[in-house]
Amino acid sequence: MAFNIFKKIFGSRNERMLKQYRKVTETINALEAEFEALTDAEIQQKTTDFKQALAEGKTLDDLLPEAFAVVREAGKRVFGMRHYDVQMIGGMALHDGRIAEMRTGEGKTLVATLPVYLNALKGEGVHVITVNDYLAKRDSEWMGQLFEFLGLSTGVILSGQSQQEKQIAYAKDITYGTNNEFGFDYLRDNMAIYSAERVMRGQHYAVIDEVDSILIDEARTPLIISGPAEDKSELYRKINPLVAHLEQGEEDKETKTSTGDFTIDEKAKQIYLTDEGHAKVEEMMAEVGLLEEGDSLYDAAHIGLMIHVNAALRANLLFEKDRDYIVEDDQVVIIDEFTGRKMEGRRWSEGLHQAVEAKEGVQIQQESQTFASITFQNYFRQYEKLSGMTGTADTEAGEFLSTYNLEVVVIPPNKTPERVDLPDLVYLDMEGKFNAIVQDIRETHKTQQPVLVGTASIEMSELLSRFLTEAKVPHNVLNAKQHEREAFIIANAGLPGAVTIATNMAGRGTDIVLGGNLEMEIAELENPSEEKIKEVTEAWKARHEAVLGFGGLKVIGSERHESRRIDNQLRGRSGRQGDVGTTRFYLSLDDDLMRRFASEKVKSMMKRLGMTSNEAIEHGMVTKSIERAQKQVERMHQDERANLLKFDDISNQQRKVVYQQRNELMEGDDVSEVIDSLREQVVEQIVGMYIPKGSLEEQWDLLGLVKAINEELGAELAIEEWLKEDNSLYEEKLVEKIIAELANLYQEKMSVVDPTTRHHFEKEVLLRTIDRQWREHLSEMDYLRRGIHLRGYAQKDPFQEYRRESSEMFHNFLQEVTFETVKVLSLVQIEGSQDVADFDEQTEKERPHNLEANHPAAQGIGQSADETSEEESDAESTFRREAPKVGRNDPCPCGSGKKYKQCCGKLS
Repeated sequence: MAFNIFKKIFGSRNERMLKQYRKVTETINALEAEFEALTDAEIQQKTTDFKQALAEGKTLDDLLPEAFAVVREAGKRVFGMRHYDVQMIGGMALHDGRIAEMRTGEGKTLVATLPVYLNALKGEGVHVITVNDYLAKRDSEWMGQLFEFLGLSTGVILSGQSQQEKQIAYAKDITYGTNNEFGFDYLRDNMAIYSAERVMRGQHYAVIDEVDSILIDEARTPLIISGPAEDKSELYRKINPLVAHLEQGEEDKETKTSTGDFTIDEKAKQIYLTDEGHAKVEEMMAEVGLLEEGDSLYDAAHIGLMIHVNAALRANLLFEKDRDYIVEDDQVVIIDEFTGRKMEGRRWSEGLHQAVEAKEGVQIQQESQTFASITFQNYFRQYEKLSGMTGTADTEAGEFLSTYNLEVVVIPPNKTPERVDLPDLVYLDMEGKFNAIVQDIRETHKTQQPVLVGTASIEMSELLSRFLTEAKVPHNVLNAKQHEREAFIIANAGLPGAVTIATNMAGRGTDIVLGGNLEMEIAELENPSEEKIKEVTEAWKARHEAVLGFGGLKVIGSERHESRRIDNQLRGRSGRQGDVGTTRFYLSLDDDLMRRFASEKVKSMMKRLGMTSNEAIEHGMVTKSIERAQKQVERMHQDERANLLKFDDISNQQRKVVYQQRNELMEGDDVSEVIDSLREQVVEQIVGMYIPKGSLEEQWDLLGLVKAINEELGAELAIEEWLKEDNSLYEEKLVEKIIAELANLYQEKMSVVDPTTRHHFEKEVLLRTIDRQWREHLSEMDYLRRGIHLRGYAQKDPFQEYRRESSEMFHNFLQEVTFETVKVLSLVQIEGSQDVADFDEQTEKERPHNLEANHPAAQGIGQSADETSEEESDAESTFRREAPKVGRNDPCPCGSGKKYKQCCGKLS
């Protein structure tokens, strides 16, 4: 009650913002006469003046009135189009980092030029994001004329471009592109080994067209860069038989010396080769062609082979069939050591699973591996300032504010619309509904009023097309894969008597103009004379007035979507710029939405009332009840997205840490201090295992410490003699001496190469180790995420469990990076710069190639099951199933032991 009184006195939040923007618009309008008197050169000089003013301390807000006036004047000179006052208001909302909801036909493409120009003056790069490559290319070329006139450069990023092309595009003042491509480029940049490979400059300011589609509909699935793990099956097969020729030795507990070729630490599930074992393995590997005669496993070019040797040793000597795993259907299936259940779909990491497959003689599977992943929510929240525009955002205003901190401003239309939205008609079944739609279209077509029919799927559009063909009604059906053809059909959908069927009207980028699109008609003429242009224009005016007389565009919806926004987008095609028009939705009780929310009782009641297939219910209450059902579905999807985001936020925190550290390492020339720090951490942990803190000297395991340092770091240290010679060497001081001794040995080894080569080698080892371990970490996080909901059965909060375990996993990831980096650098043999070059060559071969950029379609909102965007249909971004499809009666992949339909299949 109090809120309503306050609203009456002061107006709503939206009204107060519009009032503020209108005042600024008046200031802009007052400059128009002055700017009209300027020459082109003087208008263009304004860009330089604005940049100078920013350098002197002025803010973008200070420059806004003049900058917007300049863009308006440039628009008149370049396009012959003057920004309306409401477009100025939309531009201000975008500049303030808000979402501008503007009706279809209000010229959002032109609106974006205002804040884009203003923010591009800072020179940090502005991103304009559209829903497909066609619109990105078209808008960059079209609006680029205006920006070029004002002295700013424009680029466009498209799928399939080369790295160099993208670097050039991102270096421009303004860059157009699709949401998918911006997200994938961000992930690719954070997989680069060298700074020169990166393409983006950062995330400063972005304007998102069709912001509801991108930030809401497509936010339910993450962007994933994946690729086939390198096929090393032949390598595993060659190494596996070598293990049989090795003999297990015994360790002398007093001297800690070992006999034989290897020793086993069953507690740590690790195997260590002795010196004799190393020599024997190198000799056997040379015989099978894996090493050249005289080469060492510790040579820079071969250090990666040690991972495969260790995997083969563990597979053959530590992992037992029918205890740790079983062989079923030519596959190695892991057995859960705690429950004894099969863990379908799980695989051991670091080559162990492939080594077990080689041991058992089954097919060694080449896996698809995730290299990088991010959700749209977490990508776009990185921008310093984000804004968006669409014709339908107000219904999702709460989610925009809570997820992205984006406030929706509803901008009034330039001209008051005269469209009539008729109540829904509800039929008993599909047959009655389609008969009514065809009859309506046929009768309307006779009057020459243009008709646009919206369907929820391509299947329905083809069915309706067949009915219209039988009724001999000429019509066009939009093809979702050909954006240029779509633009042409949409542009002519306003011709007298035109009938157009479309599956999804969002993001078409072209208005339906009554009488046809005059600009496109003139553009198709070859070298037209002034007289010809005048003739075509007069003919268009006659058609335009005729269509207005016929009643404008008639929009027919063949069913309601789950989201009100999609229905509103379809409706918004009629009544453009104050035009007349009508809209009507036809429904049946067999429609998905009606079937879910209108029970069988309604159907039986209609039959009892004697209603037939060709009779309909028409009442405002029915329309309102359908909208309530849509709100219910919208809330359900919003909760789903919020839950996904809650889990992904944890991954995002880890991603930020890794990417930030990685970029700092990549930018630096010298990582010696980092390597020294990592070595200190490793030494402290190894010493802590054998000399516990606060322990007595009698409890120290010095021989074990000496052996561990020798095996892990390749150094033989006389620690017992040190202690005899210096009584003050206790714990901290001993650690310091070990660290200093290892540092000296490392410096001596690296002295054979110049400092630049050394720093390059250290940085490359560190970055590649981070990447390898990050991929393993992503896989483990993915497995954890898939099965975490089962913790709910044990009365545990799945989210809290996920947060706790993912934190432990991230800690383990950091430890693995530390240990592996220090171990590789300690064990590798460097005799000159050629060894580093060999290492570069070998690691470049192992670097993942043929990566796939995937964004699986988010089904259910605004997109039919058989309709995908162009980006998703491109060959390089085709979704491929990473694991076999699980049947309803198959064992659940989570390892619960239940059938899939009774476990995860039921929950999903």
